[in-house]
Amino acid sequence: MGAGLHQKLFSAADNLRSKMDASEYKNYLLGLIFYKYLSDKLLVEVVEQAGESLEEYPTATEQTKLYLSLLEDEETKNDLIETLNNMLNYVIEPAYLFNTLADEAKSQIFQLNDLKKAFANLSNNYDQFVGLFDDVDLSSRKLGNDEQQQNITISEVLKKLDEVDVLGHDGDVIGDAYEFLIGQFASEAGKKAGEFYTPKEVSVMMARIAAIGQEDKNLFSVYDPTMGSGSLMLHIRDYIEQPDNVKYHGQELNTTTYNLAKMNLILHGVEKEDMYLNNGDTLNKDWPSDEPYTFDSVVMNPPYSAKWSADNTFLDDSRFNRYGKLAPKSKADFAFLLHGFYHLKETGTMAIVLPHGVLFRGAAEGVIRKKLLEDGSIDAVIGMPANLFYGTSIPTTVIILKKNRTTRDVLFIDASQDFEKNKNQNKLSLENIDKVVETYIARENIEKYAHVASFDEVKENDYNLNIPRYVDTFEEEEPVDMAAIGREMKEIRAKKKALNKDILSMLNELTYSEEDAEWMQGAFDVFSEE
Repeated sequence: MGAGLHQKLFSAADNLRSKMDASEYKNYLLGLIFYKYLSDKLLVEVVEQAGESLEEYPTATEQTKLYLSLLEDEETKNDLIETLNNMLNYVIEPAYLFNTLADEAKSQIFQLNDLKKAFANLSNNYDQFVGLFDDVDLSSRKLGNDEQQQNITISEVLKKLDEVDVLGHDGDVIGDAYEFLIGQFASEAGKKAGEFYTPKEVSVMMARIAAIGQEDKNLFSVYDPTMGSGSLMLHIRDYIEQPDNVKYHGQELNTTTYNLAKMNLILHGVEKEDMYLNNGDTLNKDWPSDEPYTFDSVVMNPPYSAKWSADNTFLDDSRFNRYGKLAPKSKADFAFLLHGFYHLKETGTMAIVLPHGVLFRGAAEGVIRKKLLEDGSIDAVIGMPANLFYGTSIPTTVIILKKNRTTRDVLFIDASQDFEKNKNQNKLSLENIDKVVETYIARENIEKYAHVASFDEVKENDYNLNIPRYVDTFEEEEPVDMAAIGREMKEIRAKKKALNKDILSMLNELTYSEEDAEWMQGAFDVFSEE
């Protein structure tokens, strides 16, 4: 599948790319792909409910004709609509199907208003789509100066997307393609991108570790309180035995990004009843507060060193009240960590990405870190390469936390030098990820790479977890042979002398005009022996 589908999807953005920033045009493209998916999925369901085969009705046009004929008969109409509502939890009228609108675009009779109505019908009639298309601003001046120009821009995108087969592949192809696009937009959107996307390789590494020892659970719950596009949660299911039995719980502050996560999960085939997503501020108000509020795995890539209120009332909050201090106002890193940890099951595993400062900063953060270490909550500290994430080049650390450990030792892994250099970002290879995961499982000392520090060792270091204190990566330099360097310099001088002599003899043989005489004299001076 891969590149062909990716290329088609990405080329559909060409008409938008010149008009606006990637962080804006992603909303149009991802929203329209999502709408096409819903529309095409409904038509396939119509064929199935009619007892027909896709061989007989292979194209959207033929499927739409079948749909129209079934709706003409009052008896079949009501049954069909009821069944579609039961099976899909939504219905789209034939006039608002994606392929109908794309056909109108091809015939140059498309009206933006019809697409606005199509979005409104879903948002107004079905809870799961409320607000989902709000960011596809079809009246934006960026699409064109007037309605006619806006019409043309969207028509071009519809025509290109109409060629994409979003259903005709095995498995999660459209979901994976969507994920690919989100990554593409993240790399283009630069600084703004870190808000909504964790690079796939980092997500995979965290998911693999978070699933260890829990692979055979019949029911599995995952929670990401700063979920962005939802990609961190989605990777968990690749490493457990019952991937269809995962419950996804996620929260996101930014409404646009929250909508993106919702679409992303739906496109990855996550059922409505397995999705518990909330648009809200994770730190200011705890969520979820009803059962279930603890989860098998918690995965997080929160905004680094964000500001938060750090109001004293939070000292009574059950997420923070065991740790003596609150994370400072200017750095919410530990507030995010403690929030996630509070929501972890006694048997679960948590993985969180944070800047290195959390490992060694003092004051309130030092108090919180000491308490976590005394409780044995910090299982592992993994140093990651710099420049892995969009929007920041800083090196980060992935901290693994657990409850009810029988030991208080800490595994340190320095993976900061293991990466593939790409043009803009550094990248983890499969080998890099395997090495981290295998080292985490083995939990043994590896020279210059990993160290298991006892609690006493951590205590001796005054609860400072800065990785170089535990993993010594210092390379002894070879002693310099001064005699050899002296001999080499002597040889170079001799070669230079001989070369100058050759150049002088060549200059002497040249004939030159009066106007070049000054330049030639300069050359003689340069190459003459001192």
